[in-house]
Amino acid sequence: MEIERIQLQKHGDNGGMLIALEEDRNVPFVIRRVYYIFATQNDVHRGRHAHRHLHQLAIAVRGSVTFLLDDGSGPVEVVLDDPSHGLMLGRMVWRELYDFSEDCVLMVLADQLYDQSDYITDYDDFMREVSGAMYFEDMAACQGR
Repeated sequence: MEIERIQLQKHGDNGGMLIALEEDRNVPFVIRRVYYIFATQNDVHRGRHAHRHLHQLAIAVRGSVTFLLDDGSGPVEVVLDDPSHGLMLGRMVWRELYDFSEDCVLMVLADQLYDQSDYITDYDDFMREVSGAMYFEDMAACQGR
């Protein structure tokens, strides 16, 4: 699955902490868009989509949130609850966000500007697309032997 938890380097002392996010250092892509989600009720589910091309880095800068992620091989649950940990999300990963803490602020860095055509918002359509992509990748690997 194209997801990876990354540890972000903390700098600070008794006066407070700082984490710098820098492309080509701890963000492995050009940052084209930044957005954040906040004031989300605990019983709300967000996301429920995949991206055909977009890569993202998600950080719970405050509070916590649970991600349900699936690349077609089965779901994985990941909790973000530490502002010094980021979650890299690659292309063709279904994501659903839930269990937002009352104080949750989720910041997301993206390598592309918003593009509605990059979204897959129906899970069955996602499964068809990702299954087709896996089939073609397997065929290419077999031909390359």
